[in-house]
Amino acid sequence: MNLHKTALGLASGILTGLCIFVCTIWAMFKGGGNTLILMNQFYIGYSISWIGAIVGLAWGFVSGFIGGWVFALLYNIFAGKCCEEAKEKTE
Repeated sequence: MNLHKTALGLASGILTGLCIFVCTIWAMFKGGGNTLILMNQFYIGYSISWIGAIVGLAWGFVSGFIGGWVFALLYNIFAGKCCEEAKEKTE
């Protein structure tokens, strides 16, 4: 069974982007976010503000999509090889 790369990429991207968005808004209202502000070293334009939340949403989607897509690709490659080896042993 293979994973659909685009579907897993979209799901991962949406979840990652929304998590960063919600965490940024939470940090704005609670005050603080000393650790969260470190994401601006990875995501250009990110800050703890409304615009930073949108930028984080976009960057989170992109990085989540790439991560999910690569995970599905590697899973399909390794699961395919393991299944082929199992089929050869049973024959």
